[in-house]
Amino acid sequence: MRAVVFDKELKVVEDYEKPEVNAGEALVRVTLAGICNTDFEITKGYMGYVGVLGHEAVGVIEDAQDKSLIGKRVVPEINYGCKKPGCPWCAQKLYRHCPERRTLGIVQKDGCFAQYFTMPADVLFEVPDNVSDEQAVFVEPLAAALEITEQLHIKPDARVLVLGDGKLGIVTALALKALNLDVTLVGKHREKVSIAGGMLLQDLAIKKEWDVVVEATGSISGFETALALVKPRGVLVLKSTVAGEKPLNLAPVVIDEITVLGSRCGQFPAALRLLQSGKIDFSPLISGVYDAKDALAAFDANKEKNTLKVLLKFS
Repeated sequence: MRAVVFDKELKVVEDYEKPEVNAGEALVRVTLAGICNTDFEITKGYMGYVGVLGHEAVGVIEDAQDKSLIGKRVVPEINYGCKKPGCPWCAQKLYRHCPERRTLGIVQKDGCFAQYFTMPADVLFEVPDNVSDEQAVFVEPLAAALEITEQLHIKPDARVLVLGDGKLGIVTALALKALNLDVTLVGKHREKVSIAGGMLLQDLAIKKEWDVVVEATGSISGFETALALVKPRGVLVLKSTVAGEKPLNLAPVVIDEITVLGSRCGQFPAALRLLQSGKIDFSPLISGVYDAKDALAAFDANKEKNTLKVLLKFS
C-alpha cells in the first residue's frame, strides 16, 4: 500500500506492508488526512519517531472483529492506553495520560498517512452523515480546542482572548465562538485572523483586562504577551508547548495570582456533535488538497507562511 513514511528522511513508499488486524482492532481505509505541525516537527527529529506519519484522518472501516462496524465512516482518536487492570487513566478512558500509551503516527504506532491503518475499535468514532470528510478531518484539533471547556468553566460574561493565528488558534477561536462565548482572536496576519473575525496584535491594547487568555503561538514571546493580557486572578490556558533558551519571567503568575492551565487532547464525541450541528465551518482553513503520491509537495506547501491546512487524499 502507499504510505508517507519518515525514516531519517520523508518519503512516499508504494509497497509499504498493509497492517494486520489484531484482536479488538479495526482496519480503516483512509479517504482524507490532514497535515499537522506535529508531523512537520517529527521530520526534524521530534519524539525520535520512525514510521508512517499522520494522526488526523477520516476513513471507512473495512475489517474488524466486530463485523457490525464494517462500512462505518470514522475518525480515530490519536491515543490508546494499556488497558491493564489497575491503570487509573485507562479506567477513565483518559488514554492520553496512560504511561504506556501509544499515539497514532507519533509514539510506537504507525500513523494514518497511508491507504490503511489500524486502531482499537473503541477509539474510532462514527462520523455523522451530514459531516463531510473535509470537515471531519478537523475533529482531532477541534476536540483539543473543546477540551478547554471540559477543564475550565468559562462564565457566560467572561471575555476570552485567543492569542495566535495558526491552525490551532483559529480552530480554538471558532470552537469557543460556536459555544456562544465572547471570544477575540488576535494574531499577526490579517487574512488569518479574519477567518474568525479577529484582530491584529498591533491594534490590540496590551492591558490586563481579559478573564481567560488562550496561548496558541508556541513561542516564548507569545507566552509573555499572554501574561500581560490576563487580568489578576484570571486564567492562562496553554494550548501549545513553548520551547526555547530564553528565560521566562514567571513573577506575574504569582503577583497577579493567575491560574495556569495546560490543555492538550480532547474527547471526540463532543467535537462530532458540534460539527453535526452546523455551527462551525472549517472550509476557510483548507489551503490545498494533494494526492497522497504528491505528499512531499504537500509538506513543502505546509511550510509556506500563509498556509493553514493542507490535506492528503487517498484512494
